[in-house]
Amino acid sequence: MTDNSGTAGSDGLTVTCTPIDGVHVITVRGEIDHDSGGSLRQALIVPGGTTPPRSVVDLGGVTFMDSSGINILVAAHNAARGAGGWLRLAAPTESVLRTMRLVGLDEVIDCHATVRDALEA
Repeated sequence: MTDNSGTAGSDGLTVTCTPIDGVHVITVRGEIDHDSGGSLRQALIVPGGTTPPRSVVDLGGVTFMDSSGINILVAAHNAARGAGGWLRLAAPTESVLRTMRLVGLDEVIDCHATVRDALEA
């Protein structure tokens, strides 16, 4: 997992990584689309090592997410599972949750109402 604390690209997407009890909490603010998804993709890279990757993506500040964002999250979920870890989503806004439900992402990746709920699951 790359530490992208406070990175904001020219696209306006802000991605912040914070370790909490061995879990990487990735807080995302702005719009996730084809042009802006790179910083999120980088934050979700599964590092080599002996510890299974465990991550929570806080979507509470995401105002829009298209299929690019869905693809980034699915790839990160698959990579984490392949390394013996997990990825959980937290606090999606209503518009993001609607998109997730339309494509069935909420059936594939655990989604929780709050970051605390995701950490405690």
